[in-house]
Amino acid sequence: MYITTQPDPVRLEIFKNLYQFIAEQMGIILQNTAASVNIKERLDFSCAIFDGSGLLVANAPHIPVHLGSMSESVRSLINDQNENIKPGNVYLSNNPYNGGTHLPDVTAITPIFNAEKNQIIFYVASRGHQADIGGITPGSMPPHSTTVAEEGIIFDNFLLVKEGDFQELEVRNYLLNHPYPSRNPDQNIADFKAQLAANERGVQELGKMVNQYGLETVQTYMQFVQDNAEESVRRAIDVLKDGAFIYEMDNGGKIQVKVTIYQKNRSAKIDFTGTSAQLNSNFNAPKAVTQAAVLYVFRTLVNDNIPLNAGCLKPLEIIIPEGCMLNPIYPAAVVAGNVETSQTIVDALYGALGVMAASQGTMNNFTFGNDKYQYYETICGGSGAGRNFHGTDAVHTHMTNSLLTDPEILETRYPVQLESFSLRVDSGGKGKYTGGNGVIRRIKFLEPMTANILASHRLIPPFGLHGGENGKVGKTWIKRENGTEENLGNTATVEMQAGDIFVIETPGGGGFGSLTI
Repeated sequence: MYITTQPDPVRLEIFKNLYQFIAEQMGIILQNTAASVNIKERLDFSCAIFDGSGLLVANAPHIPVHLGSMSESVRSLINDQNENIKPGNVYLSNNPYNGGTHLPDVTAITPIFNAEKNQIIFYVASRGHQADIGGITPGSMPPHSTTVAEEGIIFDNFLLVKEGDFQELEVRNYLLNHPYPSRNPDQNIADFKAQLAANERGVQELGKMVNQYGLETVQTYMQFVQDNAEESVRRAIDVLKDGAFIYEMDNGGKIQVKVTIYQKNRSAKIDFTGTSAQLNSNFNAPKAVTQAAVLYVFRTLVNDNIPLNAGCLKPLEIIIPEGCMLNPIYPAAVVAGNVETSQTIVDALYGALGVMAASQGTMNNFTFGNDKYQYYETICGGSGAGRNFHGTDAVHTHMTNSLLTDPEILETRYPVQLESFSLRVDSGGKGKYTGGNGVIRRIKFLEPMTANILASHRLIPPFGLHGGENGKVGKTWIKRENGTEENLGNTATVEMQAGDIFVIETPGGGGFGSLTI
């Protein structure tokens, strides 16, 4: 195919969709071959393809907090292992200080070599949330961890496949040789194999593209797709204005952001100076998570149908002071930073830009388990209202994009009963445009287990904007079998007995605009 310095508009559209299609194919393979409910049913995974320098080219529409940060993991592999990477190698990474998000999110990275096997031309990667990766509580989402070691096992560019040979003994030993080992290494290994299968599909499909169009064309259009995304973000920036916002969290942490728009070169500076110092809790968000949240917000402001990729970041200067809660220093605990603080960053940015009220601002992370069972879910709530639209009831908002497990699957796989699952009426903030409603989810335990809640907006309400009312705060409580009730805070670990009911009432979204307008 003839190569030009300017993309052909038709071919650009074809290649953009081809790259996305490959990532989607990877996701289908991962879903179909995974063992855990987390990946197979809740779809808590993401797949993407990268160019030879580790920059994100295209992704499937999976989990935003994964997709905006995965490139950091790939680039850390390049920096750490560049000379040692051989054809047939696959690496595992979840290090929050090396591009990871939190420890349950484990990424399998496969380098793709050229026909001569002497140069890496692409990377593919799949990130899946493991049901358990060790740590001090079943499900590896401990509410009260204070160091990252208490949250599970760190894989830092671990060699999972060595020149085509799956290192099962080595990975099993690694999962078990830890102060807080994995509770289900068989399931971990089964899910890792599913990620390998997903990556292999990506390798095959990219190989077909190279065979059909030629390597130079495929690589050139990877750059064109990134350039197109960059231009789309610059067009979105054209209509934005400067803004600032301070948003407090239930734990006393404060996120402060200032957005400065430079109209002349169509770029934006996002400055988090003034944000709280890193916390003694686990609500610290790794730098890659903070970057992913910024990337997500600016991608949502784009009306064009573009894949999220490295081009979206080019017009953005992001300042995150080292040692603050959005760029913590090892060994700070981070498990809630990925799932909770990321949501606060997004809402603070929308608040600074004045475009949307706060959504529920939490993933309502609920885990339970023992030595035999481990389960994790995130629970939907209300989304915020915005200019010319109401919020939505009962949806997973912003940085999460997973499903809830079907009741039949949940009750078949675990000794629990979904007693009820309903809308939390009137929990969305009133306004010219009304915030979405949260939900009420009641789960009865049929045998003793440890349960954990890791959530936000139990004290601080999701804000309304431009005269809109705040959404209602969430509430977590237990109804014991003997009828007594116990209220829990935003984070708690409790022992559940047979007949006890765990109740989670999720927050509503904020309203937008005054009712009198």
